[in-house]
Amino acid sequence: MTEATTAQEITITRVFDAPRALVWKAWTEPEQLARWWGPPGWTNRLETITMDVRPGGTFRVTSVSDARGTEMTSEGVYREVVEPERLVLDEPAEVAWHEGAVSVATFTDLGDGRTELVLHSTVHTTDEMRGVAEAGLAGSLDRLAEHLDA
Repeated sequence: MTEATTAQEITITRVFDAPRALVWKAWTEPEQLARWWGPPGWTNRLETITMDVRPGGTFRVTSVSDARGTEMTSEGVYREVVEPERLVLDEPAEVAWHEGAVSVATFTDLGDGRTELVLHSTVHTTDEMRGVAEAGLAGSLDRLAEHLDA
């Protein structure tokens, strides 16, 4: 029997010691995204990244596991782009490991060169895979913090 998929809500809040404009660029420039996207132990080749950061524009990145060489592709469409405050990305089921997802990234300038990022994802998946997805998102944001500190 296959476990049923449901809408799984994941919200992660992080504060980065970086100005909002810099955090925004890390999310919207392929050269920067390549350095931090995905969980630890995964590499992103710049030539696999497509980012047309506008409503209706496409997003695509293929990450490769350093240990196994397996590939994982994230692909979607930007539904909302409000620079430098908010990105909404829709990942349809036919191109993902889940049955669809919508992610909203909100960037808040806290002053003193700090930025709060709230990442809220609604992923249509199983209870078990929700934990995997949350760990992957958290690991990716850890890598983003390291990238911004570099």
